[in-house]
Amino acid sequence: MRHLLSISDLSAHDAIVILDTAAELERVSDGQVKKLPTLRGRTIVNLFAEDSTRTRISFEAAAKRLSADVINFSAKGSSISKGESLKDTAMTLQAMGADAVVIRHSASGAPQRLADSQWMTGSVINAGDGTHEHPSQALLDAFTIRKHLGKGGSNLAGIKVAIVGDVLHSRVARSNVLLLTLLGAHVTLVAPPTLLPVGVESWPVNISYNFDDVVAGVDVVMMLRVQQERMSDLFFPNAREYSRYFGLNLQRLAKMQPHAIIMHPGPMNRGLEIAAEVADSARSVIVEQVANGVSVRMAILYVLLAGAPLESESKL
Repeated sequence: MRHLLSISDLSAHDAIVILDTAAELERVSDGQVKKLPTLRGRTIVNLFAEDSTRTRISFEAAAKRLSADVINFSAKGSSISKGESLKDTAMTLQAMGADAVVIRHSASGAPQRLADSQWMTGSVINAGDGTHEHPSQALLDAFTIRKHLGKGGSNLAGIKVAIVGDVLHSRVARSNVLLLTLLGAHVTLVAPPTLLPVGVESWPVNISYNFDDVVAGVDVVMMLRVQQERMSDLFFPNAREYSRYFGLNLQRLAKMQPHAIIMHPGPMNRGLEIAAEVADSARSVIVEQVANGVSVRMAILYVLLAGAPLESESKL
């Protein structure tokens, strides 16, 4: 059985297969009949032990457009909040006949634990685990970049991307670094030293502490949410200082190249990491990222449950 737990499970060929499949499914979704019978009779469970609106609704919409049955299993008010173990929850899902489980969990490694166990036989899709990874978000980000800047090619060779902000707590940043570099893009991380993880020097990226030095030379500016709920220490003096040095404001927008785009995984802290006027500007593809997420997650479900074998099927 195949899973999607990390971008490192994918080869470049596998990633492009998913992106190409998403492009085909997007064309179908734009037609009059938005539903496909591909996964009719299959059951997809959204197991969200951590709050999320965008990702859960996106996976739910993707599954329903492929005619799958969807069960939403949220933490609040569920057996998880009452202390049930991941093992017992998984065995319950197995008894329900789940063909795939989309899991978001606050513990890094929870999807891997589920996939490695004998508790259930369905596919496991990581929808975000702790500060580890968020592979479907990286795939939809790559899909969005390719649509705007791909120049007809299947990969992202030569495209320059700045990932700016709270890298330390960001699973989105980790997955994007893996995928974007796998597809040939050049990535620069821009953050204060306190918001970069230990060992970041070994990542295949450039590192900058000065946003103004970077913003004019990149094709994509990907802003990260400041994850204040994960911060127990003082990582920067105050919100005003952070916004001054690492926020995307109108002055920095004016320095960007004419073709460059602005991205954000959401939800945004308007006025902190990104100014409201910038988030709503013509350069912003933030709303489009949400729409693209449905097509990409349709592709992930299709490839895992009904598609042809991938190059690295033993891992995925």
